[in-house]
Parts: sequence; C-alpha cells; structure tokens
Amino acid sequence: MQIGLCYESVLPARGGCEHYISDLARRLARDGHGVHLFASRWDAGALPASTIYHQLPKPTGPRFLKPWRFASACIDALRENPVDVSMGFDKTWGQDILYPQGGLHTASRVQNLIKNEPGFYRLSARLIRMVDVSSFSFTRLERRQYLTSSRPTVLAISRMVQGHFRQYLGLDGQSVHVLHASIDPERFSASDRLVRRARERSSWHVTADDIVGLFVGMNYRLKGLAQLLKAMAHVPRESRFRLMIVGSARYMRYESLAKQLGIADRVKFLGFQADPRDAYFAADFLVHPTFYDPCSLVALEALACGLPVLTTRYNGASELLPPGSPIVNDPHDAHELASAIAKMCDPSLLPGRKFAAIEAGQRWTFEDHYRQLLSVFEEVLARKRQGPLAA
Repeated sequence: MQIGLCYESVLPARGGCEHYISDLARRLARDGHGVHLFASRWDAGALPASTIYHQLPKPTGPRFLKPWRFASACIDALRENPVDVSMGFDKTWGQDILYPQGGLHTASRVQNLIKNEPGFYRLSARLIRMVDVSSFSFTRLERRQYLTSSRPTVLAISRMVQGHFRQYLGLDGQSVHVLHASIDPERFSASDRLVRRARERSSWHVTADDIVGLFVGMNYRLKGLAQLLKAMAHVPRESRFRLMIVGSARYMRYESLAKQLGIADRVKFLGFQADPRDAYFAADFLVHPTFYDPCSLVALEALACGLPVLTTRYNGASELLPPGSPIVNDPHDAHELASAIAKMCDPSLLPGRKFAAIEAGQRWTFEDHYRQLLSVFEEVLARKRQGPLAA
C-alpha cells in the first residue's frame, strides 16, 4: 500500500505524536509499504530512507488560521499526489482516517481550565477563554473534521477519548473506534541497562537505597508539575523519595517553588533530553499527575522500561496499567497525590509493581497496535475501491 501521513511537523525529538509517526513510518517501510509524508518540516534521520516527502508550506499568519491553512495545503497535495490510504493526526480534514493523538480540542479546552487552581485563577482563565479567537476557531475546525457528510474513519486513542467524542460531538462507539496508542519498545532496548542505570544514578547523587520517581513532560503546567512539588512536601523524608524532572529547560519558576516548599534537596531538574532512555533506566517509577493526556506516550515508554506508573484519571493510558495501580482523582489534592507516592515507594510492594509493569507492557505491544492499524488501512482501501456506494 501507498500510505500518506499528514502532520505539520515531524521532529521526533519533541516526543508525542511526532515520535509515534516516526515509529509507524519505520514499521510500514519494513513491511514494504510506501510511506508518503505530507509535512512542512521533518527530521529525515528519524524516518526511513525510503520515505517520499511532500513539502508543504509552513503555515503563516495568526495562530487561529494556521491549522486551516495547513489542512487546505494537505488536501491540495493529496489531490496532486494520490495515495491508497491517507491518515491525519491533528487539526486537519480530508484524509481517509483521522487519529487525533491530541484528543479532542473541546475536551482539551475544558481540562486546560481545570489545571488552574479553583477560584479566582480558574474563573479568570474561563473569562479569557470566552474571548479567545483561537479557541473558537479550533472548535469550528473540529466540527468540520468530524461532523460533515463525508466522514472519515475515526480512531480514538483511548476509551476516555472515545467518551469525549460521545460527550462533545454526539458520536457513538460505532462511529469512533478505539485504538490505544503504543510505542516501539526497540527504542528502549539496551544490553548494558544496569551499567547505564548505575552511571545515571551516580550522576544524580542518589544511592541504591533512594527511591526515584521520574517526571517527563514539556508542558509543566498541564502535566501537573507544580501540584507534584506541593505534594512532595507531604511525603515523609523517611521514604527516601527523590524526584527527577525531564522536560523543558525553562524550569526556573518550579525550581523556586521547590525551594519555597523546602524540598529542593530532594528534586533535580535535568532539563530537556532528546533521548531520555537512561533516565527511565535509572528511575524506580514514573509519576505523571497530568490534567489531560489522551493516552500518554511517556506512560507507555515507562512500561516498556519496566517502570510502574502513577498517573491520574485524566490520562487515557491509565486504561493500560496493571490492576491495582494507584490512580489519582484530583492532581490539586496534595494529600491524595502524596499518599499515592508513598504507596509507590513502599519497598515491600515496589518489586511486584515493577514485575506487573513489565507484564502490562507485554500485553499491549506496538506489534498489536500495528496489526490492528493495518486492518483499518485494508478496510478503508477496500471500501474506496468499491466506490461511494460502499459507504
């Protein structure tokens, strides 16, 4: 099959959907499928050598217009360069399949309000959102994507997102199919893993008795870093819990917060890491108190590395965690989050949690995901060949 992947920027070092597209492109190419990338920019080194690139103009102008312009450029490019099956991932339309890895904008908008503390700050954010032209534009674009007469095949990245399609757009389970996200575990294979773990922990100045929680995320506000730091103030020092933070290099505000809370000696900011494998290898569990993640890839990366995951009910990846994994209901509740961290640090339970994480990572693999996605491609292609009456 000739398969077109449509996304504005494919720079896998930035993580998320861009890493997924890179993993998928390599796997498709390995099976002999033609991979066409319709994008404005990309990292060719992270994509298969056989990739056929279709350069689209980088969208310019105000933020609320850029997705519309990129989507229009995609449609034009697909008309000029037809493929067997086309797939879009974000704010675009006209592809055969839409797989919004960022979930629904409408749901994200609600969750972005919740990340603000209740009261004045949340009310202020709500008022600002009411006059936000971009928010209005993206909501309209979303209806253009999913509610027109010629609807695409829609894949939801988790049951949580499938529920959002029902809640916000009125699309039922027959219209939206769940295909959980997955990552290529080969990215985290290493024969010298124990050596790298010891070396990394040594650079962090932690001992074998310390229990290390790892936070990975670029958007510190949405991923709940401030709430995590506040919860740490309630985690007893006797637990020997240490927190390592990988993400944006702009962490000064959070570094100051850690000092104010008296926990700066238990927290280390590692900044941006294009390849965080050694951080995963060196940690004991992932802590991800997010306010919105359709299906967090960092949680899946942690499972691939055998790390237990502590996250929230706002993360679709929680559906893939082992039974009994602590799930936080409200990241703003410092005592609830601190209690969950303390449970993860229990030395009598941690080895069992690590074993369960490995099993969970093996139950849902990238190959499982890939086979299901190929079935969707084949169904779409068969329907297209039969013509409009088949729909």
